[in-house]
Amino acid sequence: MKKIKALTLSILLFALPLIACGNNPTAPSASSVDVDLTALTSTMVYSEVFQMMYHPQDYVGKTIKMQGLYDHYHDDASGKDYYSCIIQDATACCAQGIEFQLSDSNYPEDTTDSVTVLGTFKTYEENGTTYCTLTDAELLDS
Repeated sequence: MKKIKALTLSILLFALPLIACGNNPTAPSASSVDVDLTALTSTMVYSEVFQMMYHPQDYVGKTIKMQGLYDHYHDDASGKDYYSCIIQDATACCAQGIEFQLSDSNYPEDTTDSVTVLGTFKTYEENGTTYCTLTDAELLDS
């Protein structure tokens, strides 16, 4: 009987941490990142972003974390604003940007800042062209 109780207790102690922790699977969080570009070398980051741009269907719905230069563009013709994180390659000769849409719409004022962004990768069409963006994004402390 003591062996059964000891075995049951051991199983509970092992399984409890696995089942006790839960989170909201729909909200991106730093602990649920699918593609963490901040953990890669500059060459690998540029390569991964290149893949995201040319094969976006492989990334749709994934949570992406990235760091780069913040940029803002206002299109006078449409009146729309676009916000992006620009990522350079290792030699800083080439760059790729990913647009992001902050959930709180509290965008930085200065476009020279480095930003770390976390959001959900999606695509959208505008004027017959498919674009990539991070939705429900948030700015993290760098």
